Amino acid sequence: MNWQIPRLEPGDDFPPASQALPALSPFPGLLAVGGQLDADTLERAYRQGIFPWFSPGEPLLWWSTDPRMVLRPEQLHVTRSLKKSARRFGRSADWHLRIDTAFPRVMQQCGAQRADTGTWITPDMLQAYTTLHARGLAHSFELWEGDALRAGLYGVCIGRMFYGESMFTEVSDGSKTLLMALCGFCLRQRIDLIDCQQQTDYLAQMGAAPIARDAFLHHVAQATRQSAVPGWQYDDSTFLTDCARWL
Repeated sequence: MNWQIPRLEPGDDFPPASQALPALSPFPGLLAVGGQLDADTLERAYRQGIFPWFSPGEPLLWWSTDPRMVLRPEQLHVTRSLKKSARRFGRSADWHLRIDTAFPRVMQQCGAQRADTGTWITPDMLQAYTTLHARGLAHSFELWEGDALRAGLYGVCIGRMFYGESMFTEVSDGSKTLLMALCGFCLRQRIDLIDCQQQTDYLAQMGAAPIARDAFLHHVAQATRQSAVPGWQYDDSTFLTDCARWL
């Protein structure tokens, strides 16, 4: 079968996400190739349930997978060992949890930790997401040991929809603790769904599950029309309050 993949020029509209290649195709979920990678295009993509995913040397690829991996914040799975680590990070004077104090560094570290397999966080991507961050649409959750950034997670938030992008950690349970922080934050801010994009064993172990793309797109359409999250102020006491149900 000859699978047709639309090729975009800068400024072109995306095809409907429902037209992404099906499960039996060579590239399930691939929607389009090309276009441009800037903040405006990214915002349009996320509002339509579309995300970029490509490696250096590849063309710009846009995806809308079916099923879509999502995490409902209240369904986060917290093991006994994670609970112990999170308590230590939240209560120790040596560790601190923050939001949005080092967004570009978090992105860069996410790319650096994947350098052995080829990072997909290109300079253009870093610039585009940093611009979204300046607009208040992209955010980072951070774990600090003193002045050292030890773990990070970043994503995009439009209305009451959070799209997780990537995470890194240099310490045991660092990124899992930040995922807990994100889930607690989302519950407080009435964000019902975290987009995890693709299915992985790691995400499944944390409580994420696949849903049909149609259901995902319906939720995105509703959530992105809601008012923006009013504030992203955060400190250790906020973490302990938000995540008390798991601690």
